[in-house]
Amino acid sequence: MTDTATDPRPAYAAVSAWMQSLLAGVTEDQLADPTPCDEFDVRTLARHVNAVGMRSVALAEVATVEGQPFLADEYDATTYGALRERALAAWDAAPLDREVTVPWGVVPGFVALGMYINETLVHGWDLAVATGQDPEFADAAVVDGAFATVQAALPAQIRGMEGVPFGPVVEPREGAGPTERLANWNGHHWTAS
Repeated sequence: MTDTATDPRPAYAAVSAWMQSLLAGVTEDQLADPTPCDEFDVRTLARHVNAVGMRSVALAEVATVEGQPFLADEYDATTYGALRERALAAWDAAPLDREVTVPWGVVPGFVALGMYINETLVHGWDLAVATGQDPEFADAAVVDGAFATVQAALPAQIRGMEGVPFGPVVEPREGAGPTERLANWNGHHWTAS
């Protein structure tokens, strides 16, 4: 059995496959629709998700996200799938305890990949609710692991501090599933009609 705290690769493989399927489910007429990310429509969110894929590749291959875009030019599932495959292969070869440079500092690779699992789940939820797809990731244990990671790395007390790009924790609605609660912890909620 793999320890997901020190080897997040299986969880990353699973959540990135989910993201690829969500991107494949987006229709052309949904690209300008709003998302729970106030500054992103569906197209822009998909461009950001592809950039997150590029960052995951860069972390495994060169140990830094320096020079990687916040938004990719592409926003399609095929591009994301190619990035996903490249990232999975690179992470299989990369030492997980090697220090990598991410926007918030220098951390071991397994910590950085754990945060990218969180980001993929949250943006998967964002994309799914915006496009009418199932917003709950099927494996609650993976979501619980991401929740534990992000609660430790992003406590509620630091929200609103300078340089912290996360809004306040959102109180989950009654009946919210694990992925929605994770998104709420990250400051995301859905208010569109």
